[in-house]
Amino acid sequence: MGKGGEQGGDSGEPAAQIRFYTWEEIQKHNLRTDKWLVIERKVYNITKWANRHPGGHRVISHCAGEDATDAFQAFHINPTLVQKFLKPLLIGELAPGEPSQDRDKNSQLVEDFRTLRKTAEDMNLFSASPLFFSLYLGHIIAMEVLAWLMVSYFGTGWITTLILACILTTSQAQAGWLQHDFGHLSVFKKSSWNHILHKFVIGHLKGASANWWNHRHFQHHAKPNIFQKDPDVNMLHVFVLGDTQPVEYGKKKLKYLPYNHQHEYFFLTGILLAFLIPCCHTLSNPNIFMLFFHFGHGWILPGFSGHPFPEVILFLESHWFVWVTQMNHIPMEIDSDKHRDWLSSQMAATCNVEQSFFNDWFTGHLNFQIEHHLFPTMPRHNFWKVKPLVKSLCAKYGVQYEEKPLGKAFVDIVG
Repeated sequence: MGKGGEQGGDSGEPAAQIRFYTWEEIQKHNLRTDKWLVIERKVYNITKWANRHPGGHRVISHCAGEDATDAFQAFHINPTLVQKFLKPLLIGELAPGEPSQDRDKNSQLVEDFRTLRKTAEDMNLFSASPLFFSLYLGHIIAMEVLAWLMVSYFGTGWITTLILACILTTSQAQAGWLQHDFGHLSVFKKSSWNHILHKFVIGHLKGASANWWNHRHFQHHAKPNIFQKDPDVNMLHVFVLGDTQPVEYGKKKLKYLPYNHQHEYFFLTGILLAFLIPCCHTLSNPNIFMLFFHFGHGWILPGFSGHPFPEVILFLESHWFVWVTQMNHIPMEIDSDKHRDWLSSQMAATCNVEQSFFNDWFTGHLNFQIEHHLFPTMPRHNFWKVKPLVKSLCAKYGVQYEEKPLGKAFVDIVG
């Protein structure tokens, strides 16, 4: 039971006395119409404010009834600034006798992880290298320019077309990794600059929506591989994932597709994407940015007007994207929410791929998926520096740190 006078709430008018709450009471407020969460032992009522949350209402709602301290730290590059939005939502604090973590989480592990994060901050690992990202954007633009020059000088013969397909597929894949950096606010210290560049790269170079990406991707990071919370594993009626979902489908006798053959029709999904995505972009979204890819790589590129060339590139790049993004998650645990601490929940759902210059470039440093999920706002060129600290912490508490060769990671997807 809470004690004392009410403080704050959605009215933003604090009372004179602080009210204290137990975890048992807080955990009851995890409904669509009633949401509380805890950050650094302070209790906030986010029920009405969730729909105004810049990251989307779903990602913050997934933390309702829980300690959201580590998630809050992970997603915001300036937590002090964000605190001003929390003040009107404050309704009290955890009772003095209550632990800082809910559901019997290992408090020492949680504290050690927070110490690790502070160490990474002291090592300046959350500061980006302007040279790295300038060169990265430069090599993408260089490939785009090279493609235009090749068409201008050599025309649209078969050899030229094959070479162009390789160049533009590569530029599209690399632009995908770059928009990911801006989307996670890991390049600039100001959120606004990250948002502007994110919209430019994903809108102009990729032909997709920044808002759509934010809405889905932050949910994935908050609750990776969790049914009903991670959109990346909610592929119902197309694939059944993990150990739990196939059993549930079997009991309910849901047979939308021959799931025993999903490892075979998985390879055909790129063809479907290649033809559906352009149609969806053109017909359902008025954002002119989303048409840029199809104008630039098909309708305006000399000699390719009315040609299926953009769909060929999209087909090739979609496979590159899917294989890389799924190699770190699909082979891992996929289940309902077990309400683990931040470190344990991310480690259960992610694995790494061995480091090499090619692997780093080919995957956009998503071969360091563990470090990326633990510290999503950290610039990717610093993942290798924090990796030894993460491995040491995992070894201390017996948390599995899985790392594998690139080839085995791809084979495990099919498995």
